[in-house]
Amino acid sequence: MKACGTVHKYGDNVDTDVIIPARYLNSSDGNELAKYCMEDIDKEFATRVKKGDIMVANKNFGCGSSREHAPLAIKCAGISCVIAETFARIFYRNAINIGLPIIECPEAAKEINAGDTVSIDFDSGVITDETTGKSYQGQAFPPFMQKIIKAEGLMNYINENNQ
Repeated sequence: MKACGTVHKYGDNVDTDVIIPARYLNSSDGNELAKYCMEDIDKEFATRVKKGDIMVANKNFGCGSSREHAPLAIKCAGISCVIAETFARIFYRNAINIGLPIIECPEAAKEINAGDTVSIDFDSGVITDETTGKSYQGQAFPPFMQKIIKAEGLMNYINENNQ
C-alpha cells in the first residue's frame, strides 16, 4: 500500500477536541464530522484538504478523549496518513480500528514542512519528502494491520473474513 499527498502540518499535543470540537459531536457520520475537522486551529483545513493529503504533527498527536470521532473526521476529510513524532495510545488504536494509517517517525515529523509533497510506502515504512528528496524510515505496518487498513477498518475486516 502507498500514499502520496500534500502536507498539512501541526505542532505538539494536538488533542481530540481540536481535531473535532465537542460542539460537533452530535453526529457520528464521518462526512459530517469532516466539515469541522481541525476547525479550532486551522479554519481553512476542511476547504483546503484534498483526498490523499498527508497530515504531519509533532509529539502526542491525538491526546485527550478516547472517542473514535477524531480519527474518523481526519480520514473522512481526505487525509490518507498521519505522520507524527508520537501518538496518544488510544488515538493510535482508534485510527487503526477505523482504517486510518498512522506512522511514528520523529525525524520526518520534525523536518517535513507544510505544503511539501510526501509519499509513503506502508509495506516498508519509507516516507519520502518528494519536495526535498529526503527519505525517512518510519515504522512499517505489520501485515495484520495492513489488512485492517486495506479493509477500511476493523469491523469491515472482521465482516470480510467471516463470510
